[in-house]
Amino acid sequence: MPIIKRHKTKYPGVYFIQGSAIGTGKPERIYYIIYRKDGRLIEEKAGRQFQDDMTAAKAAQMRTKRIQKDELSNKEQRIVTKKEKQLESDRWTISNLWKEYKKGKPNIKGLTQDENRFENYIEPEFGNKEPKDLFPLDVDRLRIRLQKTKSPGTVKNVLELLRRIIHYGEKKNLCPHLNFTIEMPRVNNIKTEDLTPKQLKKLLEAINQDPDIQTANLMKMALFTGMRRGELFRLEWKDIDFDKRFIHIRDPKGGSDQTIPLNDSAYQILKHHPKSKKSDFIFPGRKGKQRVDIRRHVNKIKESAGIPKDFRALHGLRHVYASMLASSGQVDMYTLQKLLTHKSPLMTQRYAHLRDESLKQASNLAGSIINETISKKKKKVVNMKDVKQI
Repeated sequence: MPIIKRHKTKYPGVYFIQGSAIGTGKPERIYYIIYRKDGRLIEEKAGRQFQDDMTAAKAAQMRTKRIQKDELSNKEQRIVTKKEKQLESDRWTISNLWKEYKKGKPNIKGLTQDENRFENYIEPEFGNKEPKDLFPLDVDRLRIRLQKTKSPGTVKNVLELLRRIIHYGEKKNLCPHLNFTIEMPRVNNIKTEDLTPKQLKKLLEAINQDPDIQTANLMKMALFTGMRRGELFRLEWKDIDFDKRFIHIRDPKGGSDQTIPLNDSAYQILKHHPKSKKSDFIFPGRKGKQRVDIRRHVNKIKESAGIPKDFRALHGLRHVYASMLASSGQVDMYTLQKLLTHKSPLMTQRYAHLRDESLKQASNLAGSIINETISKKKKKVVNMKDVKQI
């Protein structure tokens, strides 16, 4: 090994060696200090000329502070830092509880969305706090701030995640019970999105004209099958039974796996849909991984078709699918519940009012049949009297 030359400075116990600047490779001085502390001879790095803005004078000041025990040595600082990290890891903060929660629930649904909620809203506020350090006012402030820019549903999801993390810690005896209730905002989930026949026609035209076949076919699948966004993102080719014409839905929102029919329209879409050589997903995301978002692409198509901004491009098409079936009068609520993979019939009842018109038509038809029957009987009676008179 080549001998590294030490260059003395005018300051006692301070020297430098000639090195190369990181990134540029230019010549750079790297300063070192030598001193005794508690009878031990210590030699350690003070810093680099450019990266740390170190000079011989600054190195001499550092040396003096360490001799006088006003400052820890590099080794002592590393020991302290290690202890602090260990103490931090031993504390069941919200961040540590979240890590433990993910370990204990590796197959949790909606993990990507929960990760975003935690990193963007929960961690900056409460990440380094333990549940016992939380106060109702802290959570109230977070809720009020989020309500200014986020929908009630988003705010509820964030607070529900916070509550879920803490409850998990309580259940595993990692933290004490929270001594107050986290209040949730009221959310109206009865919103049912729909499109007029004219709007639907324009949307389909925009979808067919868009060059992005992945987005176009994904939107068509949402319309023709009523599948949820996450279910379409998770859909793999192995989930499609082209022979028996069924779609296997893994991890649906309603609970256990479900199977729905692969209707003719969906069959034609998937039959001609391009397969990725790098992915098993039908609608893969970046690098062949599971897709997590498609808003930018679907919003572009939505704008092109002149669809209202508050219409959710994928979930809205699920509503359109359900609304058309419900209003047709040819599909009962139980069948619709199964097609939508709703866990409870109460969730399907939001579409019940759409059957009113078909029910009115059926009722009117019954009245017409009865009146027609009565009319025929009267005619027969009249005819018999006329025969007797003759």
